[in-house]
Amino acid sequence: MKRKWVRILVWALSILAVIALLLGGLGIYTVRRSFPQVSGEIRLAGLEKPVDVYRDAYGIPHIYAATSHDLFFAQGYVHAQDRFWQMDAWRHIGAGRMAEMFGDGQLDTDRFLRTLGWARVAQKELETLDPTTKAYLQAYADGVNAYLADHQGSQLSLEYAVLGLINSDYRPEPWEPLNTLTWAKVMAWDLGGNLRNEIQRARLLKTLTLEQLAEIDPVYPDDHPYIVPGFKLSNQVSPAADQASAYALPAIASTLAQAQANLDGGYRGVLGQPDSGLGSNNWVIGGKLTSTGKPLLADDMHLGIQMPSIWYQVGLHCQPKGEACPVDVTGYSFAGAPGVVVGHNDRIAWGFTNVGPDVQDLFIEKINPQNPNQYEVNGQWQDMELVKETIQVAGAEPVELTVRYTRHGPVISDTYSGLEGFKDESGVTLPDEFVVALAWTALEPSRTFQSLLLLNQAGNWDEFLEAAALFDVPSQNLIYADVDGNIGYHTPGRIPMRAKGDGSLPVPGWNDEYAWTGYIPFDELPNTYNPPQGYIATANNAVAGPEYAHLITTDFDLGFRAERIVEMIETAPGPIDAAYIQTIHGDNKNLSAEFMVPLLLDLPAGDARQERARQLLANWDYQSHMDSAPAALYEVFWRNLLAVTFHDDLPERYWPTGNSRWFETVRQLADKPDSSWWDRSDTSEVENRDQMLALAFSQALDEIEKLQGSNPESWNWGDLHGAEFENQTLGQSGIAPIEALFNRGPYRSSGGSSLVNATGWNPLDPYHLVSVPSQRMIVDLSNLSASLALHTTGQSGHAYHPNYTSMIDPWRLIEYTPMLWGREQVEQNATDALLLTP
Repeated sequence: MKRKWVRILVWALSILAVIALLLGGLGIYTVRRSFPQVSGEIRLAGLEKPVDVYRDAYGIPHIYAATSHDLFFAQGYVHAQDRFWQMDAWRHIGAGRMAEMFGDGQLDTDRFLRTLGWARVAQKELETLDPTTKAYLQAYADGVNAYLADHQGSQLSLEYAVLGLINSDYRPEPWEPLNTLTWAKVMAWDLGGNLRNEIQRARLLKTLTLEQLAEIDPVYPDDHPYIVPGFKLSNQVSPAADQASAYALPAIASTLAQAQANLDGGYRGVLGQPDSGLGSNNWVIGGKLTSTGKPLLADDMHLGIQMPSIWYQVGLHCQPKGEACPVDVTGYSFAGAPGVVVGHNDRIAWGFTNVGPDVQDLFIEKINPQNPNQYEVNGQWQDMELVKETIQVAGAEPVELTVRYTRHGPVISDTYSGLEGFKDESGVTLPDEFVVALAWTALEPSRTFQSLLLLNQAGNWDEFLEAAALFDVPSQNLIYADVDGNIGYHTPGRIPMRAKGDGSLPVPGWNDEYAWTGYIPFDELPNTYNPPQGYIATANNAVAGPEYAHLITTDFDLGFRAERIVEMIETAPGPIDAAYIQTIHGDNKNLSAEFMVPLLLDLPAGDARQERARQLLANWDYQSHMDSAPAALYEVFWRNLLAVTFHDDLPERYWPTGNSRWFETVRQLADKPDSSWWDRSDTSEVENRDQMLALAFSQALDEIEKLQGSNPESWNWGDLHGAEFENQTLGQSGIAPIEALFNRGPYRSSGGSSLVNATGWNPLDPYHLVSVPSQRMIVDLSNLSASLALHTTGQSGHAYHPNYTSMIDPWRLIEYTPMLWGREQVEQNATDALLLTP
């Protein structure tokens, strides 16, 4: 109790200090002292030759260097100038070291992340990297450390001044190549598995039948597009894994589900929210369909909303480009990593969306009652591998942790609370003593960073494939275009093949019945090159149809965004140009509304208020623009419809989140007006579809009038659907004055969940954005200098810097900045020029 009051006192004093800082001249000095030098000359030990850095008005740098070492050294330096706090926080997340920055409130997060062991895996990766990639990572780290040598505390970022009020002992360590590799594991976690879905299905099977579960967890609809339609292997292999036998152990998974609910509250802020609409769109249009006669490639990746942007735009240019210095590229990078992730070089362009393959399986392991560190393998006891971890905690003593490994992976049930005293309620025989281990492709050493650096240098389709073959995790839909007019697609990544089951539920691990038997070979993964339709579009939808021999996942996005993108490509009014792609990027058509509104209009007439509101919907084009009154009404109705239909039948933890799964669920149930899902369990009456639609519509009118008044002319979607950009760490502290320093918003926004303009929101936390198109890019392969790009917030990570928020308004209005390319164009648009010299 004493410790609790000390902590409260520290926070109270911190608030007063922040207020004083903001009100005084010292505050202005503290805020501005971290702003980087962007012009003039800086001498740096470690450089081999001079490096030019030009920045435009948005702060986007283009770096020109004579050697690869200097190019990546300078990139590390520039990243640290603009984003070091973000880099520092990210490396602590990746290594499970949050508590040493923020105290014991992050201890459970660290225990879980240390159990997953991302840093241990990354260390193995580092030891096996090829010499060139190692050299690039080291040059980048040296550049970061050159900046740290002359900057500490609030010179690095305002966040360190605030952190110093509660953790005065914290000092950032030098950057290491390992820090770059651990961030890749965070992104793999964000994008690479179905752990939550696996637990959710098993939990729901405690109260639902298989048939009921199938109704609210529908398979991919056959009237929605496939990325590679008709893709089939020339040499037939074994059929997709048997699915029925996977529904074996719902009881253990139900307990895991509750344990996950307990834990999620601790790490959700730093690892993202479940079911938040993460995904992406991209498409590439061949020259036969474009106004230029050459391809146009479009990309927008959907990630959790945050401040600053997850992306950092940069141009990296060897002068001259050659074998010794082979990089000439521009695009989106991660602060903390060399190279660019998505963009174009002088020959090719590429883009990513998430495949979402099932690469995570939970295995139930039998434990020896006489020895908790032994587990059964095919009738024999086997020793677990034990790994000791020490977690440093700011303001407290270190905490020791022992991580246990089985052959399938780390024992995650040791850091998931809630398993104590579990009793099997399912009738399925479980071991008297058991643990749960996680098998996940990202827990094996990967070559993803080597792949990305090779993508930066690829000059044709064959070199692109050589790079893609090394992209192990997370598996991405990788599209391609080149200046010669070719377009292509390939699925990369390690996707497991199973002896039995489909990976959708936890399975026994004490024998080999459900074992992974290998990975789908790269050349058997779906791909296409210059397809006859003249375009390729991906939006996390199903990659290939049922004729494809391998199982990728049962959890594809259900294809509403893909349907709309394909429709707009195929119905383009003429040759497609960048302006039309901008229209697609900003398309707000709600395909759920398109099939639901006619049902509302067919209901019996209501009172005058309801009829006026229904007339509003009758004249709607289904576009969820920020100024649209019918969009606001429909989205409020959609939230209420999900609540009145499903809340009484599902545990609160699994109430609908409104994503594509629920679009398809409601679409199918709309054709079953007497389905039991429409009946409310809290009434004696047996309700049907039309009664639930009427109830939800009535409640929606009450809600929107409370939120925006009784006059429909005052209703608008943008005021409800605000984008609030929060700092991942201090911006979620719960201390309002501190949050106000770093967070920005809300900003009125268009779009919605499962729309092409995918500004996702969760009906359980209405109506603010939780995921966004984190960047948008249009690459013109006929004239690279005509390409366009933008991301969410701004280049700078420094609160109150002009480029902290300079991209927010263009982003929400679907506008772009020029994606500068040739050096002459870069210099003409430069507002600042910095010379880095040895």
